[in-house]
Amino acid sequence: MMAMTAGVTRAGIGMDGIAWNILGQTYKPLQLSERSFAFDTLFPPGTFVPPHVHPMQDEFIRVLEGTFDLRLDGQAERAGAGDLIRLPMGQPHGIFNNSGAPVRAVLGRARAASVRAVHAAARHDGRGGGHQGLGGA
Repeated sequence: MMAMTAGVTRAGIGMDGIAWNILGQTYKPLQLSERSFAFDTLFPPGTFVPPHVHPMQDEFIRVLEGTFDLRLDGQAERAGAGDLIRLPMGQPHGIFNNSGAPVRAVLGRARAASVRAVHAAARHDGRGGGHQGLGGA
């Protein structure tokens, strides 16, 4: 795994031109290092990530546009533009776009060594692979 390098990832473009389509959402990796991973995401109306757990990673989601409905450790919550969602490792969470409009967000994960492998297995970036599911990463 690599150390983070200084630089700018341009708006609308993922690292190395990569964009993944997972469960109907679009994910574009913005930054990858041995300690963290960040990606831009677009959730069309009606899409969701079912409840799951990241046993080895903390996750953060900054909502840029729209509103997410959430299940955080079994509790209902809502997050809108400008809000930061904090998801500690080991805590069950699900993310739902029930708003009727697209939701854009930037997601980040700490201890990201296994994240890229999971998303690479599920990517649809024109270089092969297929949807394998999100797994437990």
